[in-house]
This record gives sequence, structure tokens and C-alpha cells, in this order.
Amino acid sequence: MHYRTLGASGTVVSAHTLGTMTFGAEADEPTSHAILDAFVAAGGNFVDTADVYSRGGSETIIGHWLAAHPTEAKDIVIATKGRFPMGDGVNDLGLSRRHLGRALDASLTRLGVEQIDVYQMHAWDAHTPVEETLGFLAEAVAAGKIAYYGFSNYLGWQLTKAVHVAKAHGWPAPVTLQPQYNLLVRGIEHEVVPAALDAGIGLLPWSPLAGGWLSGKYRRDVDPTGATRLGENPKRGMEAWQARNADDRTWSVLDAVGRVAEARGVSMSQVALAWLGAQPAVTSVILGARNLEQLADNLGAVELELSPDELAELSGASSPRVDAYPYGAAGAAQRSRSLTGGR
Repeated sequence: MHYRTLGASGTVVSAHTLGTMTFGAEADEPTSHAILDAFVAAGGNFVDTADVYSRGGSETIIGHWLAAHPTEAKDIVIATKGRFPMGDGVNDLGLSRRHLGRALDASLTRLGVEQIDVYQMHAWDAHTPVEETLGFLAEAVAAGKIAYYGFSNYLGWQLTKAVHVAKAHGWPAPVTLQPQYNLLVRGIEHEVVPAALDAGIGLLPWSPLAGGWLSGKYRRDVDPTGATRLGENPKRGMEAWQARNADDRTWSVLDAVGRVAEARGVSMSQVALAWLGAQPAVTSVILGARNLEQLADNLGAVELELSPDELAELSGASSPRVDAYPYGAAGAAQRSRSLTGGR
């Protein structure tokens, strides 16, 4: 396993994170614990969850594992999130001081820890002043309830605003951002990636395999069947599946991933994960697994280092299609100069 610092902090985390949205939903507690065992045995030390995953079930399962493995637990960096509804009341959601205070205490209880290493705001809340949210987080750091904080699903301007509000008040700065990012979804490169690089914020990409597409398990114009999420539940997400299936870019990307995978003798999943881990600002790629077999395949990306030519082939095939200024060719050239220090 390789390791990197958590954004601009001094904490070191594995370059692959164990995502646990499946815990309590698609993986029962014994299976979830086996996945944790295998991840830690491979050298992983970063585990990501959220209070809404299985309505607290994921955090509870992780808490049981931590309690049963005190030696290993001391080295695990735990990240969780708050923001979405956990009750039916009008204040049982959002990034207000009231809701976050209760959500954080509940997460601490379910996880069975005194401090959460990275507490993340699960999405932007337009109804709560950013000063209120960041003020609460600063107090939580001072109280020892959290070590660091970060965000998820923020736009570039939202991230930058939070960074500068925290700086203006002398509050601790955010260290991470969780965006959707993969070879099929690269829109964050226009604004979010530059904002993260500017602020020293580490990216923790979720859905690195684009819901399984980059594993190669889907075939053009063939409806999903069998042991896939859509195959087992055809009503779930089929509209999005059909749109992606109809997009020629999808298959150009998958063809490129397949060529590299075949030439290297590895799985398509491993190629997609290796490409993502090599992108600017990425601290740790979140791996989601329903079983040990999926985890084992994903962990095969740990030692896979793609060549410059392979990275260029994959990046070229998956280039985001935004043609209007400032996101077209001129914008791409400007971003290239900003990353290399040129003018």
C-alpha cells in the first residue's frame, strides 16, 4: 500500500480508502467485518462512512469492528459525514449548528470513538450561513470531537468561499473534498480541481468505477442482468444507464481502458483506479466493495503504475466535452499552464 498526507495536514493515509456505503445494505455485518479485515491486512488505514449509510448501520458496524480490534483500531483514520436527514423533523437535516451538533454526537456514539478524524459536510446547504457551519466545526476541533473537517459534493466556488471564510476568522482550514470523479465523469477538472490545488485540499474521489461501468461488466445495448446492482434491481437507475449506454463517448472510454488492461494483463477496474490515483490533487481513491472478491480486484490497483503513454491514451479518450469558453480549448490550455507553472 502507498501512503499520502491528508490534504495539507500532517496525517498520513493510504492512497486507497475503504468506502462503506455497502455496509448494512449490500454487505451484512460478518461480510463487512471480513472486508475491513482484508483492507487492513493489505495496509489500508483510511475508512470512509456517513451517518445516512444504512441509516447509521454502516457506522455501527464499523464501531463494532473497532471495539473488537483495539490494536488495529488505533491506526485507523475514520472519516464520516453529516448533512442529510436522519429524522422527520424540519431541523433534522442541513449544516446548521443545531443539526450538526446532534449528528456529530450520534456518529461518535455509533462509531464508539471519542474523536472522528475527518468530519465531512455531505453537501452544500444554501439555507445555512457558511459562517455558522465553519464556526461549529472550529468549536468541534477545539473540543477534540474532530481532528479535521472536509466537504463532499461542493462546487469550486463553494469550496473557495469556505476556505476564505475560515481563513478570515482564523478558524482551522478544511483538508479534504469528496467529489464524484472517474474516467467517465471528469467535469470537476474545470473548477473543483484547480480550487482544491490552490487551497491544498486533498480529493477523495467517490464512484471511481462509475457505478461499475469501468469494470467492463456492461455491454452495449444489453440490459444489465445477474450479479450487478442494476441486474438485481432493474428499476434502479435504468434511465441513467440507458443514457450512458447511448453515449458513444462511454464506449470509446471503455475501449481505451480495455486496451490498456489487456496489454498489462490486469483488470479494467485496476486500470481505471490507477488512472484516477495519478490525477492532480487526489489524496486517496475510495473503493466500494460488496464482497471480498470485489475488494481483492480493486486492491490490485495498488501496485499498478501506468506509463505516461497509457495515462495520455486514457485521458485523451475520456476528455470532458465542454466546448464553450472558458471551458473549451482555451480553458484547457490555461489549466495546463496553471498546473505546470507556465504563463
